[in-house]
Amino acid sequence: MTPSDDTTPVIPEAAAANSVRPGAGAGSHEWPPLMVCLDIDGTLLQYDGTMHDATRDAVRNTVAAGHHVVLSTGRAVVATTPILRMLDLDHGYVVCSNGAITLRLDSSLDAGYEVVDRVTFDPAPALSLLRGQWEDAVIAVEGPDGFKVTAPFPDGELDGEQTVVEWEELMSEPVTRVTFRSPSGTSEDFLELADRIGLHHVNYAVGYTAWMDINPEGVSKASALELVRRKLAIEPSNTVAVGDQRNDLEMLEWAARGVAMGQAPDEVKDAADEVTGPIENDGAADVLRSLCESARRRGAC
Repeated sequence: MTPSDDTTPVIPEAAAANSVRPGAGAGSHEWPPLMVCLDIDGTLLQYDGTMHDATRDAVRNTVAAGHHVVLSTGRAVVATTPILRMLDLDHGYVVCSNGAITLRLDSSLDAGYEVVDRVTFDPAPALSLLRGQWEDAVIAVEGPDGFKVTAPFPDGELDGEQTVVEWEELMSEPVTRVTFRSPSGTSEDFLELADRIGLHHVNYAVGYTAWMDINPEGVSKASALELVRRKLAIEPSNTVAVGDQRNDLEMLEWAARGVAMGQAPDEVKDAADEVTGPIENDGAADVLRSLCESARRRGAC
């Protein structure tokens, strides 16, 4: 898609006119709450791991306006919780590990959340296809207690405990994700590799570097978000998503208003309904401000 200046949510006016926010008077017709699904890295977080005040404030204001903000990330749970604290998110839902794990946030719980859905798969077929395909590749499998790896990943790339194991140990039990990473390749190399070796019966996404995440077949950010949407009783037309990478493709196509970040690859932009500014210009904040502005015009924000 080409960049668009139209930042009005894709929500029928009839739905807005007939929606009454809980607690509002019978004659007070207000904008319905939206389900706002946000990627983290490259969408909310800068590449150095920081978050601009403009983006942080926009997320907090969206929550304060009554919308359901759902972080949807490839990060593991342990790497997602610091972002929740950064944004003061303590209720609602979070999708982790590219859709394999869904959390319900609850500040009354010791951990601040509970796992409400975890999808695992047998990694052996995918690992067998990947074995020996890239000389300097390192591989990780994600389990409930951290990662088993063929060799340590560079600092900052995998949050959580890493345990170096023999190859056979990688395949010993079901996992939520397989990660294949190389310092010498490119994203184009890994896209070609996936096609060449024929990765079937799994979902895979290649990042902007030589990094490939493999999830169970049919599992994506979109599949997990659809389950959350039903739990929240949000109409499909009241969904918004913002993301920047190939693991966001299904999410952007699923949402009524899918927005790609300005620095996203062309295929991600093509899957979106519109394109916002790049991460360095706080493009996600612009989208979130548009939601509050639309609600404010209708007296609901």
